[in-house]
Amino acid sequence: MATREAEVPTLAPALTPERPVRWPKRTRARLANGLEVVLAEAHSIPKFHGELYFRAGNALVVDRAPCLAEMTATVVRTGTAKRASRQIEEDLRRLGADLGTSAGQDTSAISFAGLSEFAEPLLQLVNELAREAAFPEAEFERERRQKVEEVKLERTSPGFLAGERLRKVLFGAHPYAQISPSEEQVAAYQREDLQSVYREIYTPENALLMLVGDFDPPALLKTIENVFGNWTGKKPVAKEAVAPPKPRGRRVYLVHNPGSVQTQILAGCHAITRKHPDWLRLGLTNSLYGGAFNSRLVMNIREDKGYTYSPRSGVLPLRQHGYFSVSAAVRNDVVAASLTEIFYEIDRLRSVRVPEAELTDAQNYLTGVFSMGLATQEGLLSQFSTVELNELPADYLETYRERVKALTAEDLLATARKYFDSANMQIVVVGDRAQIEEHAALFGELEVYDTQGKRVE
Repeated sequence: MATREAEVPTLAPALTPERPVRWPKRTRARLANGLEVVLAEAHSIPKFHGELYFRAGNALVVDRAPCLAEMTATVVRTGTAKRASRQIEEDLRRLGADLGTSAGQDTSAISFAGLSEFAEPLLQLVNELAREAAFPEAEFERERRQKVEEVKLERTSPGFLAGERLRKVLFGAHPYAQISPSEEQVAAYQREDLQSVYREIYTPENALLMLVGDFDPPALLKTIENVFGNWTGKKPVAKEAVAPPKPRGRRVYLVHNPGSVQTQILAGCHAITRKHPDWLRLGLTNSLYGGAFNSRLVMNIREDKGYTYSPRSGVLPLRQHGYFSVSAAVRNDVVAASLTEIFYEIDRLRSVRVPEAELTDAQNYLTGVFSMGLATQEGLLSQFSTVELNELPADYLETYRERVKALTAEDLLATARKYFDSANMQIVVVGDRAQIEEHAALFGELEVYDTQGKRVE
C-alpha cells in the first residue's frame, strides 16, 4: 500500500516590487465662458469616459428643501427642448453610449461613456442636458412619486436611520445635517423649484468637464469648443453656513426600531476634508483600524468574537467638513460587548505604536488598492476628478505611493490621537429599545428617537 508523503506547507510568495505607473498625458484648457476642461489620453480601448461636474449640490439649496439638487439631477435626464425621454434612450442605444445624472452634497454631475468615434454626438447630448433640460411635467410627477416611495423605504433601513441621526448630531444646523427629505417635503416639490436650481447650478463658470479615453486632445478640444463654446452663465453665489456643533463627551442616540432582532451601531466624530495635509496619514490609520478586510476591528469583532459579519470604518470628506465613523450590525445581546471592542481598538491605536510588519502590510494594501484603481478609464477618471474637485497638488497622484510608504508608526500614533476622538465620539444605535437600552446607556447619556426622527421622552 502506497504511503503518502507528508505535505510541506507552502509559504505565500514575497511581494514583487510595485511597477511604475504610466500616467496619461493631461491637457488643460478653460473656454472663454469659464468652462474648465481636462483631457487625459488612455488608448487601451476605443472608448472614452467623461463627467461634466458642477461645483454645487444639495447643500447649496437646502434652505429651499432637502435633496432638491438631487431631484433636479434626476429630472434633467428625462428630456430636453429637442429630445423627449424616449428619444434620448434611442439615441444612446444608437451611439452605444451610457449616460446618467446625479447630485450629492457638494456636486452635481452628468456622467457618460461611449465609443470614441461618436464623441461629438454624445457631447452634443450632454450639452443639451446641461443647457436645455425641459423638465417635462409628466416626467417630474413620475419621479416625484417614485421619490416618495424611496423615502418610505429608507425609513425601514437601520443603516439609513443611523446615518441620518449621526449627521444631525455632528452637523446640527449646517446643511450637511440633511441627507434626505420627508414624504411631505417631497410632496411639496414643485417643477419650478427644480428649474430654479437648474438655472443656478448648471452654468459653465461652475462646471468642470473631464474626459479620459482614446482620443486626440487637440482635435477633441476643438470639438468641445464648438459644442459648449456659446453656453453662458455665472457661478452661483456662495452662502454662509453656520459652524457645526462640537460635541463634548460621549452621548448615545437610540433610534427605536420595534421588533428588530439586531442592532445597527454607528459611532463618529468630526475629522478633516480631502485637501487637508493630514489626509494620507488619516487614511492609513483608518485602514489599520477598520477600513480594510484584515483590519484590527474586523479581526476582533468578526473573526475572533463573531459579533458581526461586516464591521467597517471610514473617513468621509465633504467640501467644508469631514467626519470619521465606525459601523457594525450586531445581535441585540452583544451591543455593549461590541461597543467595548470598538473603543478598545480605537484606544489601542491611540496608545501603542503599530508594529512595523503590520504597518508595512497596511501600506501595501493602500498602495495596491490605489494601483488597481488605475487599470480602467473609469478608475483614472475617478482619480483625476478627486484631484481637480478638491484642488489637490498637481503631482498628488504621481507621488501618492511614495508618500504612503514614507509614513511611520509615530505618524500613525499621532494621527490616531488627533482624529480618533474616543472621549467625544457620538454613538447611534438603531434597534428594539426594550432589548438594547440597558446596553446603550452604559456608554453615555441617552436620547431616544422614533424611526421618523422625532424625540421620544
